[in-house]
Amino acid sequence: MKRRTIFWTVVALAGAIMLAVVGVLVFSLVNVEELVADAGGGLAAYLTVFGLVFADAIVPIFPGETTLNAASVLASQDQLRLELVMLAGALGAVLGDSTVYWLARTGPRKLKARLETASQKDERVEKGLALIGRSGPLLIACGRFVPGVRFAVNVSMGLTEYPYRRFLLFSAIGGTAWAVYTCLLAYWVGSALAGFPLASMVVSGIVTTVLILGVYWIDRRRHPDGVVSVPPSPA
Repeated sequence: MKRRTIFWTVVALAGAIMLAVVGVLVFSLVNVEELVADAGGGLAAYLTVFGLVFADAIVPIFPGETTLNAASVLASQDQLRLELVMLAGALGAVLGDSTVYWLARTGPRKLKARLETASQKDERVEKGLALIGRSGPLLIACGRFVPGVRFAVNVSMGLTEYPYRRFLLFSAIGGTAWAVYTCLLAYWVGSALAGFPLASMVVSGIVTTVLILGVYWIDRRRHPDGVVSVPPSPA
């Protein structure tokens, strides 16, 4: 009963946020950049950032990175406050990742099977998981930087009942680092290359790839056997 209560509570909260995000997108009928800009510098803009990043963690088709890039470029033009964009992005990332974790951990068997299939069906996800590292904390923190892979990591941690306190700790580290890094890079590029709005996404992708390769190289030297250390599910 406790698992069902947690599951349906998470479903209700996530569903409410997702419906709000979809409703705003459908009602606006504009792209993400215009949506954030039209929200102005008030609370609505930061709630839009939070909602889209949160939704991206659960359904990767939503534009999480794009939203942070767009909001940070607006911050470079003094239309938004960069620190609040970072906060909204970090909260959306951490709460979204936790939602996926709890859905995988407490959901019914059919849902768990579907989540597991969805998290493993893409060969790129499998390669990404192998690329990132060998340990639970490293997967959780670094997986946040790779779209698609973070969903697979969160599902895997929930299915194996990885201790939630540890998951939340490293999810918070990864989510905060991801939001701060993405926003700062987009802000800097938006300030330096104001005439090229897509430049921040291109530069962000290149830098992220280099960083992940660096983490992989360091981890390979520390764990040449290639064994992933994820605690088993408790009896």
